[in-house]
Amino acid sequence: MTESTLPTPDEIKQAPKVALHDHLDGGLRPQTVIELADLAGYTGLPDRDAAKLGAWFRDAADSGSLPRYLETFDHTIAAMQTADALRRVAAETVEDLAADGVVYAESRFAPEQHLRNGLSLDEVVEAVNAGLREGEERAAVAGHFIKVGTIVCAMRQNLEPGHSLRIAELAVRHRDTGVVGFDIAGPELGFGPDLHADAFKYLREQFFRFTIHSGEADGPSSVGAAVLNGADRLGHGVRIIEDIDLTEEEPKLGRLSAYVRDKRIALEVCPSSNLQIGLAGDIADHPIQKLYELDFNITVSCDNRLMSGTSMSRELGLLVDTFHWDLSDLELVALNGIDAAFLPHDVRDAIADQIINRFVDLRGDEEE
Repeated sequence: MTESTLPTPDEIKQAPKVALHDHLDGGLRPQTVIELADLAGYTGLPDRDAAKLGAWFRDAADSGSLPRYLETFDHTIAAMQTADALRRVAAETVEDLAADGVVYAESRFAPEQHLRNGLSLDEVVEAVNAGLREGEERAAVAGHFIKVGTIVCAMRQNLEPGHSLRIAELAVRHRDTGVVGFDIAGPELGFGPDLHADAFKYLREQFFRFTIHSGEADGPSSVGAAVLNGADRLGHGVRIIEDIDLTEEEPKLGRLSAYVRDKRIALEVCPSSNLQIGLAGDIADHPIQKLYELDFNITVSCDNRLMSGTSMSRELGLLVDTFHWDLSDLELVALNGIDAAFLPHDVRDAIADQIINRFVDLRGDEEE
């Protein structure tokens, strides 16, 4: 492929996108953080200039450490402790994703982190869902189609007996009003999925879908535990590459990596975020290309748009520039994403048709 046939930045932005791994508390606008912090009486922000604050989040997240990366959320979470703040952040999240060409997204957050001002777990979920619906309406007025579901997370380091099960029950309780899935978030190493096995058992009994953060800060054993607990998708999952022998001319997949690939378990890959915690030295060394070439079920997301200073267009642009992905590659990962989405089959099909049609228009394909 020649440089002239690669998608332009404008084409990348126009391309329909699916974002399955997007943290609500990691995607705020810097100015919103400042304004909500003022309303909350929070004085711990490292800067009060929006541009400088955005740069601080990016720099602080570039630590090479997941625990240090997670510390940046102390500031955004402090500003998200009322129903009004949660609604605003959720609505702006949808607006920002839609303006970037995202047609479907799943916004994840941990309700337990937003209880400091007296909200109940249910009130937190209701506020976020209300904000997402408001954001969809605003996007429609602006001429953008987008649908957004909620993934409710339990913090995996909270080992209070029955805690993650209660959060799983919360997610199921709101399954008909916007919550589409469940996850465990937080520090992966040392807090494996098996610690929350009762929650995953309950979810399977309720026929409720879930993803599990795994294969980012911990290796294949974490992925294996996620799979054994029934994960429908893998949050990140890219360290599955360590279960593949790449020393020979033909890569040899291990039992786990072969199972993940052959079962078509989707990987929620977030390139920039992975680089920030030291998973690879630069994008050229990121496992995504090798996994893509080996036909793993790859999806692409941002993880935390504020902390990574990124967008879906920027993430895909990195892959275009580094690995020479073309529009067909962008279409495939978008279709992978909608196929793996926690949506009813008919809704997935309808959005997939829209994705295909928009790529046809971008390529200028002739109608058959």
